[in-house]
Amino acid sequence: MISHQAVLLEETIDQLSIRKDGLYVDGTFGRGGHSREILKRLGPDGRLLAIDRDPDAVTVGEGLAAHDARFLIEHRNFGELRSFLKKYDVFGKLNGILLDLGVSSPQLADGRRGFSFQLDGPLDMRMDPSDSPNAGDWLNNASEQEIAGVLWRYGEERAARRIARAIVKRRVAQPLESTVDLVRLIDSIVRRRPGAKHPATQTFQAIRIHINRELDELQQALSEAVDALAAGGRLCVISFHSLEDRMVKRFLRDNSRVDPALSKLPIIPDDAQPRLRIPARAIHASASEIERNPRSRSATLRVGERLQ
Repeated sequence: MISHQAVLLEETIDQLSIRKDGLYVDGTFGRGGHSREILKRLGPDGRLLAIDRDPDAVTVGEGLAAHDARFLIEHRNFGELRSFLKKYDVFGKLNGILLDLGVSSPQLADGRRGFSFQLDGPLDMRMDPSDSPNAGDWLNNASEQEIAGVLWRYGEERAARRIARAIVKRRVAQPLESTVDLVRLIDSIVRRRPGAKHPATQTFQAIRIHINRELDELQQALSEAVDALAAGGRLCVISFHSLEDRMVKRFLRDNSRVDPALSKLPIIPDDAQPRLRIPARAIHASASEIERNPRSRSATLRVGERLQ
């Protein structure tokens, strides 16, 4: 099994400010690095609920749950936070929520999942293999305009139109079936520059985000997270690329200030008051963590705390 090093582990645990009798949610269990550390700090009356959309991650979590009655996990998207918490009658009672976004090391390392442009495998990229379509089905059926839009919007790929045009032209003769097919096509269009990212990096990122509706799920989870917290409860979000981080930053900013449209009123209505405070600036990995785990280089942790 490929190991997964939890990014910003100590910093995240510190920012969650864990109470021994607290109630917490790990919305992206992965391989359980953060969850295990939370459980170490919980007392016998503490509780940790977890969700993940990847069945492989849920299997790992079920093994943990079998040996720790304080922990449970379900197979869900974190965009379903409200219904998950209401099922256990804990909505509005949480002391902390953690979201560790993006793809995990085990997912990247398994060529059968199709996440990595460095491994030969099917064009899948689904975090939940029961979802549809997979990346190959979408690439072989979407319009040139739609493909170009996704590559530009989610990957900020400058060659989006040229890549989309080449994909549509190629699939007329033969459908794209593997990660190698797509990488070779991109290599034929985008010139490799010394020291720069692999030319397929942004295209693979964009397709993965689109297929898994990652930004939609994040927006839904953020919109539900504040109401899910008890007063003083904290939301910790670890993001790995600028689109996610901008969304989280904007959400925390907007919810930690008075509604600008009402800020000059002599009396500010209760529903226009700030709902969060930001207890720490954006946190990044230390030089020593980046050396141990290069993936942490692009990680950003942002934190919000629920006000009364």
